[in-house]
Amino acid sequence: MEAKTALTPAPIMDLANAYFDSCVLFASAELGVFEAVARLGSPTGDALAQALGLNLRGASLLLDACVAVGLLRKDRDTYTNTEASSAFLVPGQPGDLTRAIRYNQDIYGAWQHLTQLARTGAPVESPKLHLGADPERTRRFVMSMHGRAMAIGRPVLAMLDLRGKKQLLDIGGGPGTYSVLISQANPEIRCTVLDLPEVVAVARELIIGQGAADRVETLPGDYHTAELPSGNDVVNFFGCLHQESPDSIRDLFRRAYKSLRPGGAVYVMDMMTNASHTQPKFSALFAVTMALTTEHGWVFSAAELQGWLKEAGFQDFAVRPLPAPLPHWLASARKPSLDA
Repeated sequence: MEAKTALTPAPIMDLANAYFDSCVLFASAELGVFEAVARLGSPTGDALAQALGLNLRGASLLLDACVAVGLLRKDRDTYTNTEASSAFLVPGQPGDLTRAIRYNQDIYGAWQHLTQLARTGAPVESPKLHLGADPERTRRFVMSMHGRAMAIGRPVLAMLDLRGKKQLLDIGGGPGTYSVLISQANPEIRCTVLDLPEVVAVARELIIGQGAADRVETLPGDYHTAELPSGNDVVNFFGCLHQESPDSIRDLFRRAYKSLRPGGAVYVMDMMTNASHTQPKFSALFAVTMALTTEHGWVFSAAELQGWLKEAGFQDFAVRPLPAPLPHWLASARKPSLDA
């Protein structure tokens, strides 16, 4: 007879304490700890505190916490970055995620009001904060999305079929990062990034800074009501539909269909769930993040997405996950050709 596994509260306690680790990461990245460790070599806690203008006691506690959660190593009184911290938490490195995780830090406060969301069904902060109302928050949001897109973009590029395509419309394109990467890999393509005026103002700076202004243009406007440019070979919805209601998504797909040439393609890159909306875990939790910060935020299933695209007239639906560890999925469909 098999022995019963002893019941333990450890998983529940781990959940209760999980934010400890996140806050150590957020504070260390914001203070520039990993950049300073890389720059100084193997500094002591005292040297790091002086370099960053921190209190020695407070810095020592933070640095030792970084060691405890696996972000730093400690040898007697000196600290070094781990391989992962060196690769992903030092600004300027190819895999730099410091701007991307700033978004997680910005929404941390919203998660503390999850009970309010459950009671009201309404976001606990205005989405306008990061979409124009607060210029600094908007800039941080756009820069954070740029950081995330840089990490996601290259794996996505390898999954796009852009042969023979000349004109691409990037709806809700945010920082324009995906369009820049696409234009760099496909010089014959011209991209238009449609997003809110305050967002594309920051995007324009990024596009110019990456030397792509001759191939990527911005179009300020609200994609819910803006007239979509016609004659597109491709329309991309990358990471924007999780803040839209089903009816809004249907409307966007109908309008995207009309804006495409016959045979044109639509791509949707986003979080997706199974039919139960409970798996994968990250997608289910990300749905809560979106509901906390946007009026219609959620995460849809791949089956729901297929149904909306079919309603709009698209065919040849396909969906597949991005390479691990990315939690996103890429779906595609096609407007029928004239000779179909």
